[in-house]
Amino acid sequence: MIFSLFGRKGEEPALPKELGPLGIPIGGALELDLLSLEADTVGGTPGMRLPEGGTFICAAFGEARLDADTMLSRYYDEEDRMLQVLSRSGRFGDAIDDLSIYHPWDSVVPAGSGEWERWTGRDGLVGQSRYDADGILFERYWGEGEERAELVEFVEDVDDGRDKRAIHQTCMLYFRPLGRTREMLLINVERDLSAGSSRQGGSIEFLLGYGLGAADVRRV
Repeated sequence: MIFSLFGRKGEEPALPKELGPLGIPIGGALELDLLSLEADTVGGTPGMRLPEGGTFICAAFGEARLDADTMLSRYYDEEDRMLQVLSRSGRFGDAIDDLSIYHPWDSVVPAGSGEWERWTGRDGLVGQSRYDADGILFERYWGEGEERAELVEFVEDVDDGRDKRAIHQTCMLYFRPLGRTREMLLINVERDLSAGSSRQGGSIEFLLGYGLGAADVRRV
């Protein structure tokens, strides 16, 4: 039997799957209007250049169930920018509880168990009530009190249209005032479960993020 790469005669090609609450497929586009973010940060000094508006092409999509009421959905582009959406079901048309954009700031690969202990151990840097990022001071967003808080842990399933990966993550979120808004610092310990990374983690990623409104993002 000869198989056609193009389907049967007269058969319509399958439409790309709409993913997550924003409803765009891998390879699909969003238009970002970040003028309100620029206005809200006037008077502050961002940790790095603010993310630019314009076209956002989805290169990969990830999702994780955080609890019974919260689905985490993430859209990534080729520049490793990340649109993060929190909603109840993660389905298109579902009400969006939180929308934010993050971009990479720094990355650390600890050398050995001693270095991992310094970052993520019982008295480690990640999870403390404050985090000093080379003189930029952030306050912890998750957890109350002055004692070190437990990190949030989940597995994100990521699909780039070719491969699917399960990324184990332990993370903590920090913030600081910036103009009329907040600059968020997400410190994320990532371990690719398919790559044989150590139980401690593969790397520690630092991302800066900012809250967006639903009107700031639209499908193209």
